[in-house]
Amino acid sequence: MIQVYRLLFLVFLLVFWECVSRWFGVEFFISRPSAVAQSLWKILMNGVFFYHAGITTLEAVLGFFFGSLAGLIAGLVLGRAKLLADILDPFLTAFYSLPKVALAPLFILWFGIGLPMKVILTAAVVFFLVFLNTYSGVRNVSREQLTILRLMGAKERDLLTMVVIPSAFTWVFTGLRLSVPYALIGALVGEIIAANRGLGYLLSDAASQFDTAGVFAALVGIIALALILNTAVKLAERKLMPWKANEAEREVAV
Repeated sequence: MIQVYRLLFLVFLLVFWECVSRWFGVEFFISRPSAVAQSLWKILMNGVFFYHAGITTLEAVLGFFFGSLAGLIAGLVLGRAKLLADILDPFLTAFYSLPKVALAPLFILWFGIGLPMKVILTAAVVFFLVFLNTYSGVRNVSREQLTILRLMGAKERDLLTMVVIPSAFTWVFTGLRLSVPYALIGALVGEIIAANRGLGYLLSDAASQFDTAGVFAALVGIIALALILNTAVKLAERKLMPWKANEAEREVAV
């Protein structure tokens, strides 16, 4: 039933948008859903959307993978090495406080305007979200349980594989889900600043031509891509943590 209400709300928003645009003559500023649909259909039919979306997807996925991997490893290492974490804490805090978008001009100087720059920028954006969640998950593992396993002769590798990593899974996937839109943001910012392809370029190109419908069409494509990537992370979470899916089903049943 909730799906019906959501569909009705979406229809209401689109009709309201169409009416406001026509009645108040503000189509130049907010376009119209019908015009946006025509613009989106056009770039879908001529293949322009799929070409640019494929490039943005590649940049976002590669940046997401490398940033997540680095964040996961750093979170595990610093979560288990308190002294090292205390030493690096002010440096990590300083870099985390810096808006990653501000690094884009510097990355252009270092890596050019090609694919590597967008991937590295995206990875930098994703890294801290995954790192902070992984680190928090590792630090929240029961100390009593770890102490008991050590007394039983468990080594650090056993603690990691049997207790630490499984316990931190929920935190890790929380970071991964949060990172999906930010991975797209990193890729899109890189494309808007310096690129001649990708959805970010498609967006800025439409804006430079004062094509409001084209801008909204690119935004719809970006939203669709974000939903697909987020769904992929959720499916991976269900696959690796089936017990959580079962808990969610029981809550719905109750």
